[in-house]
Amino acid sequence: MPHSWSLALLLFLLPPSASALGVGIWIGGGIGGQTPPGSSNSRLHNAYTALQAWKCAITDDPNGILATWVGSDVCSYKGVFCTQPVDMSTDLVVAGIDLNHASLQGTLVKELSLLSDLSIIHLNSNRFTGAVPDSFRELESLSELDLSNNQFSGPFPSATLLIPNLIYLDVRYNYFSGPIPVELFNKDLDAIFLNNNLFDGQIPQSLGNSPASVITLANNRFSGSIPVSFGYMGPGIKEVLLHNNQLTGCIPEGVGLLSEMEVLDLSHNSLSGHLPDTISCLSEIEVLNLAHNQLSGFLSEFVCSLRNLANLTVSYNFLSGFDQECTRLLFRNVGFDFSGNCIPGKNRQRPQPECSGIPGGLNCLRIPLIRCG
Repeated sequence: MPHSWSLALLLFLLPPSASALGVGIWIGGGIGGQTPPGSSNSRLHNAYTALQAWKCAITDDPNGILATWVGSDVCSYKGVFCTQPVDMSTDLVVAGIDLNHASLQGTLVKELSLLSDLSIIHLNSNRFTGAVPDSFRELESLSELDLSNNQFSGPFPSATLLIPNLIYLDVRYNYFSGPIPVELFNKDLDAIFLNNNLFDGQIPQSLGNSPASVITLANNRFSGSIPVSFGYMGPGIKEVLLHNNQLTGCIPEGVGLLSEMEVLDLSHNSLSGHLPDTISCLSEIEVLNLAHNQLSGFLSEFVCSLRNLANLTVSYNFLSGFDQECTRLLFRNVGFDFSGNCIPGKNRQRPQPECSGIPGGLNCLRIPLIRCG
């Protein structure tokens, strides 16, 4: 499953000597800092400049978070965390900002790029609007950026693609719109969360270049086919969520190459044709959701025999049957929903007139399954 991301990531940024000497990992968060006002630390002075500029751009603070953002002792600001830098060049630097669930209203400011030691920014569940400043590309130490559940808008924040060490990008639940850039999947990101925005256009063919372990593009307006390159993603991919878009065409044959996949959700699209037999090669799959598409044909015993299945949903398609092995899923305590199809003799199926003509009429090129691996 996807990695667990938290402030604890910065434990690894401390030099061994700092840990051995018992140096505090996090200074700040409104607790009280160790750098007094008037310090000669130029990096903390830059942080003061950045944070005060940002404070001026925040128009509503219902929880009084910013009441602590007074004076030059930035390590005592609530939501601001300091640590000793890896290069040991100064006492403390601002390494993290965690303002999740603070309900802050305002915008981001270009001065935040002065936080050159910043490793994480967590701004989940606020009311920030506007765009991500282009100056974010200068945050060379940033590895995690979480802007989820805000009110950001405009095109994909392209500045994030120029942050050299970013590995976690979360912009879900905003109002970003338009196409996503080809370069997104060429970047060395481990987690990509774009779901619940207004993105549209086709998913770039560069999808197959991504080394990510989790990619969620669900609940947008993507159209066209799933890129053929989908099956050639890196071996580390564990979870792909593409549900509730406007995707058409066939499920790529190469899906079976993703042998480490654990969660695949392609539901609520307009995918058609027969299921590729190569799905039976998803030996680690736990959740497979293909519901609410226009898929037809027969559900193979090889799919139903997948050893790690916990939930298989193929409801509201045009499937004409499934193998006896599929009936054993209930005895394996596997969730299996096949309602709303065209399977003779089964309950909760489509009325016969709907099954007389399969929508799409798409014939997918399928390669007979010989073996997996």
